[in-house]
Amino acid sequence: MLALFVLYVVVEVAALVAVGSAIGVLWTVVLLIGGSLIGSLLVRSQGRRVLDGLQRASRGERSAGGAVADGALFAAGSVAMFVPGLVTTVVGLLLLIPPTRWLLRPAVMWAAARWLPQVATATRRMRPTVIDGEILDDRVDDSTRAPNASGSAPILEGQVIEADGFESAAGDFRKPHR
Repeated sequence: MLALFVLYVVVEVAALVAVGSAIGVLWTVVLLIGGSLIGSLLVRSQGRRVLDGLQRASRGERSAGGAVADGALFAAGSVAMFVPGLVTTVVGLLLLIPPTRWLLRPAVMWAAARWLPQVATATRRMRPTVIDGEILDDRVDDSTRAPNASGSAPILEGQVIEADGFESAAGDFRKPHR
């Protein structure tokens, strides 16, 4: 983790030195401030757009995978905008504009598909118990009712089925193996 942070600092300083020597220090500062202003405007406008896409996906009007991928790319771009530096500002701006998100969406969906089986394995034990049954006759037979003080309630008969190898309650919260 420390090596990653050192790499980030080296890349940002090298970029600032290169741009500063090419266009001047004042213009580099103007570029940094301008990028931050444009980024904050994009975060606001694209945030609304991504939220609208997620709402449309929840109504079934749009692909849920594409909406979630857009949301993930938007979140990464928003975080990159608020990390100081020229390179992270450029990366953040690229992730916030729709054409770049459109190009990167298949890669994000591919990565999620590779990672999702591990998530499904970890959460499979959290599924509720399924009670499978069917209505044979909707008429109530009074002879099968047990007498009770609250009135008459139908008796349900059925079978409890464990879902996909659901483990015992002791194993519900174990960590998945990798």
